[in-house]
Amino acid sequence: MDMKTQEDAAVEGSGNVGRVLFLSLVAAIGGFLFGFDSGVINGTVDALQLAFNSDAVGTGFNVASMLLGCAVGAFFAGTLADKFGRKPVMIATAIAFIISAWGSGIAGGSLQFVMARIIGGFAVGAASILAPAYISEIAPAKIRGSLATLQQLMIVIGLFMAFLSNYWLAGMSGGATELLWGGFQTWQWMFWMEIFPAALFLLMLFFIPESPRYLVAANKIDEAKDVLTSLSDAVDAENKVADIKSTLRKDHRPSMRDIIVEYTGKVHPLVWVGVGLAALQQFTGINVVFYYGATLWQAAGFTEADALLQNVITGSVNILFTFVAIALVDKVGRKPLLEIGAIGQAVMLGILGLIFGSAGVDAAGNLVLEGNMGIYALLSANAYVAFFAFSWGPVMWVMLGEMFPNQFRGAALAICGLVQWVSNFAITMTFPILLTGIGLGLSYGIYAFFGVVAYIFVKKYVLETKGKTLEDISREAAAEFEGL
Repeated sequence: MDMKTQEDAAVEGSGNVGRVLFLSLVAAIGGFLFGFDSGVINGTVDALQLAFNSDAVGTGFNVASMLLGCAVGAFFAGTLADKFGRKPVMIATAIAFIISAWGSGIAGGSLQFVMARIIGGFAVGAASILAPAYISEIAPAKIRGSLATLQQLMIVIGLFMAFLSNYWLAGMSGGATELLWGGFQTWQWMFWMEIFPAALFLLMLFFIPESPRYLVAANKIDEAKDVLTSLSDAVDAENKVADIKSTLRKDHRPSMRDIIVEYTGKVHPLVWVGVGLAALQQFTGINVVFYYGATLWQAAGFTEADALLQNVITGSVNILFTFVAIALVDKVGRKPLLEIGAIGQAVMLGILGLIFGSAGVDAAGNLVLEGNMGIYALLSANAYVAFFAFSWGPVMWVMLGEMFPNQFRGAALAICGLVQWVSNFAITMTFPILLTGIGLGLSYGIYAFFGVVAYIFVKKYVLETKGKTLEDISREAAAEFEGL
């Protein structure tokens, strides 16, 4: 039985596919927490500014501080996962989510809050790369894209649930700064709601096996065979282990130094492609909408309650179009979705730039969208989110989880994760400054420019991975970049 036949047979075994789906969903709970932790800050920005008496720069740092932790977490998670395994690092990640959620809500000042958010950042950064890596390493080739997209689906569901939770809690109390339960303010409870899914994640992780690719790399061959057999009895575990071994170096286990090409002494070109994808996903400004959505819509003249409701609508659009990605990623392919998404985002951002750039200003200095401009802005913003949701949102993580060879997948993910979160930090930290400095119109124009850059980058440098085994991708990558 050749490798393609083995993979096809694995897909046909409904019981085994059900197990793979279960394991993927457990791993993707990390994505849910990633989304919830990222989105919960959205409804608390103004409350934090009042609670900690911070200015625009301080507020930006309170929001963006988590992203510093994300960068560190993403960088070390990849290398730690190569050393200790995917599962132990995910367990540590779940514990960090719980600590951060409690600490963020109980913080009495900016320093305590920032420390708690950085711990949460460690967890988010780790989850952002471990979940797609784990899913890619257990999934059959024919459905790997759809299963890896579960990570993004759970991220957007997490975002949506954070928006919905914030809206619900604020509606009960009358506002983020109002007292809710136990003498604590609503914004504190907004953070504490995350403890429940984090505890579930921790519990469920004890029911999943280690990645078979890690086990082979760690020379735990019998364990790897057992896991491969449990995932698909149609696969010849002996031959599959041999195939995985063929993409690994015999002289040492995977490590960070493997991203350097021996005969050139330079970073492998494929790592630079991953770095480009990671950075460009952020440079089109998506997290400005997710982190500052409430602030953005209030700046456009909406009330706090209406602005929080816009976040719920945006979260719904995000979820809906992520299902479109799940349906298309293994049929249409990764590269076409990235190209369409980049152009669509650029166009919608350009429209938003024109709308906000031509808006009037009232006596208090607030933007005024006259006539139907508010509706057009809302439609354009949600269309922008839709383009992101079926392309760069899920497909970037799918690509990072599968595009690198087995030998340096963890190391490359560490680098790309670091870049992704540093880029996220830069965009998040600078938006309040751009908002007060050059306004929404020009800010959106900058993000639109990067949408065009993203299209050109994908067209020129990204290789299609649809329908290929991870071992086939490893060999093709080596051949494609040989001599560079």
